[in-house]
Parts: sequence; C-alpha cells; structure tokens
Amino acid sequence: MKKLKIVFAALLLLIPVFLYAELTGTEVMQEVYNRPKGNGMASELVMTITNSRGSVRVRSIQQYQLKDNGVEKKLMFFTTPADVKGTSFMTWSYENGQTDDRWIYLPAMRRIRRISSDGSNDSFMGSDFTYEDMTLRYPDLDRHQVTGEEQIQGRSYLVVESTPLNPVQGYLFTRSWIDPDTYAGIRKEFIDSTGQVVRRLSVESIKQVDGIWVVTDMTMENLVKKSSTRIQMQEVTFDSGLNDSFFSERQMQRGPKR
Repeated sequence: MKKLKIVFAALLLLIPVFLYAELTGTEVMQEVYNRPKGNGMASELVMTITNSRGSVRVRSIQQYQLKDNGVEKKLMFFTTPADVKGTSFMTWSYENGQTDDRWIYLPAMRRIRRISSDGSNDSFMGSDFTYEDMTLRYPDLDRHQVTGEEQIQGRSYLVVESTPLNPVQGYLFTRSWIDPDTYAGIRKEFIDSTGQVVRRLSVESIKQVDGIWVVTDMTMENLVKKSSTRIQMQEVTFDSGLNDSFFSERQMQRGPKR
C-alpha cells in the first residue's frame, strides 16, 4: 500500500508536465495574450534608465488602462523630471490583430504625433524599451514553437520561440519563458540573425492585486549598447472610474486624471 501511494504521488507530479506538453506554441502565447488584466487600471510607474557609463535618469509616469469592446487602451503621462513633464503616450491595441494605434504628445512642440508602424521598434522616450514593447504583441503576428521546459529557482517554465511572419527591425526571433500556471512571462530574449541575444527582458516581481497577476518590476537590458531600463509599478488600483472618453487626444494634452 505504501508503494502504491508513492507511485500515485509521482504520477500526480507528472500530470501537469503532460498537460503542458500538449499545448502548442500558438496556444501558449494565446493564453498569455488573453491573461486577465483587469479593467480600469491606474498605476504609478518609476522608470530608471542607466546608460553604458553608469549615468542614471529617473522618470515618473502616471498610467491608465481600460479594455473596451475588444480594444485595450493605455494612456501614460510623464510627470517628472522637467525635461519630459507633460509628455504623454497613448496606445490602442486590438484583439482582432489590427495594427496598434499609437500617439505621442510633445508639449514643447504643442502637437500630437502619430507613430507609424515603421517606427514601432524605435526607442520609447530614450529608454531600452521600444514603442512595441509598451503593448502586448498579437499572437498571430508570429509563428510560435514550444522548445522545452526550464527550471528557474525551483519552478518549471515553458520556453517558447516566436518568429515574426514579417521581418521586424532589430531581431530575428524572440525566446520567452512562460509560467504555465499564470501564463505570465518572466523572461524574454530578442535574438538577431547571428544568434546573439541583443536585448533581454527580466521580470523581477509579479504580484496579485485584486486577484489579478500584475508585473510590478521589470528590467530591459540592451546587451549591445550595455544599457538598461527598469520599470517599477506602484499604487496599482482597478475599477478606478475610467471611461472610454478619457483615452483621447484631448486628454493627452490636458494631463493626468485629477
């Protein structure tokens, strides 16, 4: 009887592995894309940019997010320091795979500029993140393959390689480490045509807020430029009374919610 119990316990441990192995790369990344993100989220961000010489710039950001009829809308306002204060960035990301819409407001020029798809992989506000990094990439834009599982600090993660169906500036494919329990990514590497990792995203902290898993601390490293950008999320709240009309060009110029 004791031996049977041991065998049964071992089988239970293997069940999740078999279940994860049955998932295709596309199914995994679709689960990542569909992961619950809450509704009407408001948060404060601290962005710390460190260049190759060790010089540091710190920026404060107010961020708002709302999902409305299949469109995820995000609006970010830079509040400090003085050289970026008043700058705002808005994205509309579509569930049907339509190309994201992105706008940036530059107070010094007093105008809103639309960011074309050609500029999606340009640096976001001088950081190591790109404009595309600020939204979740639609799964159907890539071909995905589960290449295995990897143990990190005692936990097992699915490793998924994603190759763009159309060429993307700056990398050939990405490699992501996905938690199969929460479908949150904890690491992502951007790899060029020579096989070199050119950028690496590391998630340092993920917490549950009102039952929703939220990435609260992450760092993007540019391994070519030897620079890094850390984003820490603070004061996260959901159901913050936002409505669709808030995510507008007019609000970009008016500033954060009072």
